[in-house]
Amino acid sequence: MVINMNETQLCTIEQIRQFLSASAPIEFSAAGDDGGRYAHISRVLKRFDYPRCSRADRGLLRRYLQHTSGYSRAQIARLIAHWQGNRLAVVPLVKRYRAPRTTFARRYTAEDVRLLAEMDKAHEDVCGPAIVHLLRRAWREYGDARYERLAGLSASHLYNLRKSAAYRARHTRFMPTRSVKNAIGVRKAPAPQGRAGFVRIDTVHQGDEDGIKGVYHITCVDAVTQWQVEACVQGISEAFLLPVLELVLVQFPFVVLGFHSDNGSEYINHQVAKLLEKLRIEQTKSRSRHSNDNALAESKNASVVRKHMGYAHIPQEYANAVNAFYRETFNPWLNLHRPCLFATDVVSPKGKLVKRYRPEDVKTPLEALALLEKQSLVTLRKGVTLNALHAQARSQTDLAATQAMQQAKSALFASFQKPRRRA
Repeated sequence: MVINMNETQLCTIEQIRQFLSASAPIEFSAAGDDGGRYAHISRVLKRFDYPRCSRADRGLLRRYLQHTSGYSRAQIARLIAHWQGNRLAVVPLVKRYRAPRTTFARRYTAEDVRLLAEMDKAHEDVCGPAIVHLLRRAWREYGDARYERLAGLSASHLYNLRKSAAYRARHTRFMPTRSVKNAIGVRKAPAPQGRAGFVRIDTVHQGDEDGIKGVYHITCVDAVTQWQVEACVQGISEAFLLPVLELVLVQFPFVVLGFHSDNGSEYINHQVAKLLEKLRIEQTKSRSRHSNDNALAESKNASVVRKHMGYAHIPQEYANAVNAFYRETFNPWLNLHRPCLFATDVVSPKGKLVKRYRPEDVKTPLEALALLEKQSLVTLRKGVTLNALHAQARSQTDLAATQAMQQAKSALFASFQKPRRRA
């Protein structure tokens, strides 16, 4: 809020002090332009005889001028120093900075920048020395008068001209994202072709606190049935990740055939590749500029992990407790009682394949698994039967299973809040 005011009635230091304490939330401006502000500063310094004031009163007057003029503390100090240097000669404060009368002459004009951009574009942005050589040849060998000034351009200054706004307005080159060269895994989107066993995996970090890392959640979900397994580890190094990764793969009721991840080093490494090769699981990884390759796991991070575990920091010491909650309560509830939306591919009138989420396609991962088993599109693990899974699902109603999961989650979160014993 800016208020124009007449402050000449403030004649004592005590009035200035009361004014500052009463009007702290408000900013005042003596005038809209710098000339009016400079005149206001000169009047205040002269009225209170600033050079004869004590050090405390000077500081109070500086704060008052900063408050009423809107200038910074450093600018007020410069103006006071300028006023003190000229007060004997009675020279008022004036704005001394202005544009220089004689500016530096530009050697290369806008037309030269345009010619440079044209040359770069034609030769697909080759290195600077090569472009400089071409500019010199255009003037010396072919006699093109337009390149006379550019014939003396140095390679170093060429890069300065390329950074100018005039150059970028005429020629800007965008480099596509380059894929990481790594022989581990096949860079392609998984093609389950309606079969169960092709899982997507991703990692979610549970935040830092005072520079200390929290736990990591591992989200692993089947691409067709949406059978999901959650796990928790203290860190994503191989010492923590490999044992938990084996437990994640074992919790799927069917044989895992494909393992797809992003390009993170926690999964694209020789240890994980050796583990998957031992289990005869194909390892694939996401492609550059194809953000949907691992979209299913990413969506589960938001709709499952963040929804139920939140964003607050969970110390690493509770990783085993969270992992036990996942294995004993959360994962069975996810797959036996929690419905998921399944997409149906529909061809639009324009011939484009689009996905439609119909109400009749809502089902639990167990129901989706049963449909695939009837079509012989799934290979169950040895010792796992659908009858046993259905019996486990019918042992509790969906409501009772959800309430039990919520109670277990509340007990888990309550354990995080217990005060730690001091050593």
